Amino acid sequence: MDSDIFNSKSGSICVACKGTKLLCGKERCPILIKLYSQQKIKQVLNSNEILGSSPPGVFVGSYGYPKVFIGPLIPPKIGDTSILDTPEEWVGKKIDEIVDFRFSLIRGKILVNVKNLENAPKIINEIRESVLSESSLDIEAKFKNKPSGNIILNDDIQPFGPSAYIKEIKYYSESKTNKKLEKTYYDSDLNAKDAILYLYENNVLISKIQKALSVGLLGIEKKRKLVPTRWAITAVDSLISKNLIENTKRFPIINEFRIYNFENLDNNWIIIFLPTNWCYELIEAWWPGTVWNPNGKNIWIVSSHEFYEGKKEYAEIGGCYYAARLAVNELLNKEKRQAGVVILRESRPGYIMPVGVWNVRESVRAALKTKPINFNSIKEVFDFINKKMNIKLNKWIEKSAILKYFTRQKKLKEFIKN
Repeated sequence: MDSDIFNSKSGSICVACKGTKLLCGKERCPILIKLYSQQKIKQVLNSNEILGSSPPGVFVGSYGYPKVFIGPLIPPKIGDTSILDTPEEWVGKKIDEIVDFRFSLIRGKILVNVKNLENAPKIINEIRESVLSESSLDIEAKFKNKPSGNIILNDDIQPFGPSAYIKEIKYYSESKTNKKLEKTYYDSDLNAKDAILYLYENNVLISKIQKALSVGLLGIEKKRKLVPTRWAITAVDSLISKNLIENTKRFPIINEFRIYNFENLDNNWIIIFLPTNWCYELIEAWWPGTVWNPNGKNIWIVSSHEFYEGKKEYAEIGGCYYAARLAVNELLNKEKRQAGVVILRESRPGYIMPVGVWNVRESVRAALKTKPINFNSIKEVFDFINKKMNIKLNKWIEKSAILKYFTRQKKLKEFIKN
């Protein structure tokens, strides 16, 4: 669900606070961060035109589906702007930097039906094909109105700035295309699943694959269609991770208990590898004053899990579940090992606004690049959790299906005694 900073529930608090008293419970004021970022592109917001280098970036909306808005993301600067739409490079960046990246991207909008792309207007195909570019593209856009609107905040997609309806658009520069993307684009008989897996196996960035799927560059030609950006993100994470899991299940089980610990954007991550057959769980704990628990008085904990047979229904926890699942299976495939995995995410008050599913995928990836701590028993694992997390162990176990199941197995009880 889209979350507007200026919402009716918090409005009176914001007026009383004015960003100085932090009455909402957050460590910093998200409204002020947004306003500071907005000031940097104030001149653009007063114009019906923009000239800039798109990363390249394209956004496909979901509202009104199957008639949706599609358009390029254009910053008011010329040059290499690729970092503005490459979340793989954002781990370690501060919230302010990420908001600056995204709020500088003005979103052009054209209403179009997601199907029948073969007969789409030339401008739509130019926007779609821009995703094939290996580098930034210079674009001039004329709008029907001045860009406006609040920064969009959503836990699935990266934030982006104001938008405007496109009147005219012109691409001034050409660049080399990504050869792997180009290959799948022109292979009109290759289905979308195989195209996604081919791109992933050939080291194309996840974010680029997601954009290619979103703008309808992949799949059998007559079946190609636009996919809303937020749907495409989860679809790619889910499909790739599911494919990796099939490999994971063939590998021998690890011999040790293992923990990776990592902090980013005031999120504390503990990733537990268990010596058992493949199973997986993501548990998120949101402190009062954080993104999805802004006015709560208690910590809110939610989880989703799957055992060896997999998960049939959509994860209760949302797209983050599949993003993290992809990351852990990348490591297991690299090591050619199998394990049960439980991820604990403690989101603290410093995480004042959502920045997208990429944060989960890339934080878990970064965590798994660190040196793990090995343990001989589940008890040692639990002791570590108690030391490193502000939330006590019993709260995590209470919400966990896998930790409960794991500790109740007779063979593990015997193992702990030894």
